[in-house]
Amino acid sequence: MLTLTRNWWVLLLRGILAILFAVFTFASPGITLASLILVFGAFAFADGVLHLIAAARSGSGNWWALLLAGFFGIGAGVVTLSYPGLTALSLLYFIAFWSIASGVAQMIAAVRLRKEVEGEWRLALAGLLSVIFGIFLVAAPGAGALGLLMVIAAYAFVVGIVLILLGFRLRALGNRGLRHAAA
Repeated sequence: MLTLTRNWWVLLLRGILAILFAVFTFASPGITLASLILVFGAFAFADGVLHLIAAARSGSGNWWALLLAGFFGIGAGVVTLSYPGLTALSLLYFIAFWSIASGVAQMIAAVRLRKEVEGEWRLALAGLLSVIFGIFLVAAPGAGALGLLMVIAAYAFVVGIVLILLGFRLRALGNRGLRHAAA
């Protein structure tokens, strides 16, 4: 059985966290910048820790891309939580570059996984969405705080759905492997 199929729950949990972050943001559009900073910092840190768990549990040569994404996430979370007085523009660029770096790492991991997992395109799609989101933020830094909140929430929601679908796909592959091994 593939290591990835045993760890399907990590992707599922990442997707659930992303959707919870999105729902929280959509439900509270008047959220203050300080609250956004804290929520984003917690989200990025948790996402990074889950990447590290996936890297540690990976039995294949793909662990380094997950490890890299984990360090980016934890770094983004620690810096954000350590300096909550960042300006809106600084936070915007910080989120943009984290999103681009994390997305590139996910796309690299997806390319390396194509021989191990059918449907790896879901991880590549999550990475591509992260890169597009980051580029959008860099290209339009003057967007209002409320608009930025909605874009961040939409991004987190879509990526969350993609990660949940991938998690369930890996779970199904693992269950199918168990049935074949028992036969």
